[in-house]
Amino acid sequence: MKKKALLSFVAAGAMVVGLAACSADAGDGGTGGDGEGGLIGVAMPTRSSERWIADGAAVQAELEAAGYEVDLQFAEDDIPTQVSQIENMITRGAEALIIASIDGTTLTSVLQSAADNDIPVIAYDRLIRDSENVNYYATFDNFLVGQQQARTVLNGLGLTDLEGNPLDDAPEGPFNIELFAGSLDDNNAFFFWNGAMDVLQPLIDDGTLVVQSGQTDIEQAATLRWDGEVAQSRMEDLLTANYSDGTQVDAVLSPYDGLSRGIISALTDAGYTVGVDFPIISGQDAEIDSVRAILSGEQYATIFKDTRELAKVAAGMAQALLEGGEPEINDTETYDNGVFIVPSFLLGPVPVVADNVESALVDTGYWTAEEVGL
Repeated sequence: MKKKALLSFVAAGAMVVGLAACSADAGDGGTGGDGEGGLIGVAMPTRSSERWIADGAAVQAELEAAGYEVDLQFAEDDIPTQVSQIENMITRGAEALIIASIDGTTLTSVLQSAADNDIPVIAYDRLIRDSENVNYYATFDNFLVGQQQARTVLNGLGLTDLEGNPLDDAPEGPFNIELFAGSLDDNNAFFFWNGAMDVLQPLIDDGTLVVQSGQTDIEQAATLRWDGEVAQSRMEDLLTANYSDGTQVDAVLSPYDGLSRGIISALTDAGYTVGVDFPIISGQDAEIDSVRAILSGEQYATIFKDTRELAKVAAGMAQALLEGGEPEINDTETYDNGVFIVPSFLLGPVPVVADNVESALVDTGYWTAEEVGL
């Protein structure tokens, strides 16, 4: 039986008080505000993820509060739909575009149209690749996100604290781990993976962690469109092929809460029960169902990225560009989109486990105690 470590406290850091107001429902192209500042198009990938609904509402609210009209669209993870939506924003006279792309390599033509109309483009959390027509990028330190995901796995196994420092009473292992990655058409998936493997690979190399499936390349671990059902199916296949002899999975690296829930379903269907020996599962985005799963013991951790603050950054970039100012950035080295290094602003992520759900998510106003079940 593995022994879970006593969790070391991780401060949520300097968390700026975020957006408190709720946006009106955008429908299939909601607009609002007095529009005196002009029209700004906001393209989000899908409503199927709680996270993107919240992002869209937060960006819309920030822009409307600044006096802009907003055309907010969700493309339901369909690339032609997103391209068409952006084309329509340009036709409607959008003065700036904020785009969370489905596939960051497929917008070259429509972005050229934006450039031809002198419309600045801000990539939102997903880097837009292979185009010179991207002005700025608002995101998180995604390599650090991956490192933190890996550290939460090691913490759950009792090997390190949440900052990755080895614990004196750490068990020797070995521990069986399986690895999941995000969608290969999302540039962030590579940052999350590389950050996680920066932490995990040394322990795989020395035998502390064992990947029974042997699937240690991102192409093998990838999950198209970040689909939880795809992750569930792959986890079922991994269990059948590598663990049907009674060998137990001790941990699963998951880069997103939606995948984590699919993985949990596969494990429980295979007979794993929540308790001291339930596999350690990571996550990302602090989605409400996964926060509840953390408190119930199904999911071990998530990474909190305060999208209220990301919305403020992206909206501020757009406002600065339209009002003749200079958007604030803090990174000019990390995000090469294949054409140039896109000037960026990176926000800091926070690892969340059961012990700091209240301080990281409730005290900051992201979720209420009632919503998470505290």
